Amino acid sequence: MRNKNSIARYLPFAVILTVAVIGAFTLRDYFSFEVLRDNREALIAFRDSNFVLTLLVFVAAYVLIVTFSLPGALVATLTGGFLFGAFFGAAVNVIAATSGAILIFLAAKSGLGDKLKARMDASDGKIARFKKGLDENQWSMLFFIRLVPAVPFFVANLIPAFLGVPLRRFAISTFFGIIPGSLVYTSVGAGLGEVFARDETPDLGIIFEPHILLPILGLCALSLLPVAIKAVTGKKELME
Repeated sequence: MRNKNSIARYLPFAVILTVAVIGAFTLRDYFSFEVLRDNREALIAFRDSNFVLTLLVFVAAYVLIVTFSLPGALVATLTGGFLFGAFFGAAVNVIAATSGAILIFLAAKSGLGDKLKARMDASDGKIARFKKGLDENQWSMLFFIRLVPAVPFFVANLIPAFLGVPLRRFAISTFFGIIPGSLVYTSVGAGLGEVFARDETPDLGIIFEPHILLPILGLCALSLLPVAIKAVTGKKELME
């Protein structure tokens, strides 16, 4: 009975890993900017004729992409802007991405996260101090890894699961933490019509432009402010 429960616990995460590996090699050419460009007219026509269905299919596809860490999350974000506009598209993208992130988080947490957390809680020395520091600053660290553009999205989904972060904290920090980046890329997607008309490719490195990157880095610094304050006050208490 215990073996069956163990298999059931690990199965969802094992399936996600398997699909992710297969998808990385087989689906890359299907989730690309070129595919979006070549099918833009058909997508627009289908959206105009079946808006609700288009919205539901898009959300379902985006959730699957995130849940299984498939290639194409950035293209999906661009597509959201292209189909639904900057602001509504950003809302749809954030909701879909957060939903997919929650699913892979739950699978990873039930598969490996709970066991890793139990081992870290039972450990001592450096590991115990490391875990204690994380637990005391979870909100700050969660927002930080979401805001930093260099942190891959699937990594930011798995690390909290392996460290025993509560679902509520993960969901809230994911939803609000991905809004800045989603707004940037959804806005790029909303302008793809003009890009297609000029036969150009979108500037996907726009998030690293100073006028966009600096405010995001400011939010990163703000998210770490509580950690810095605790560190300073802690040192003062030790000195006293």
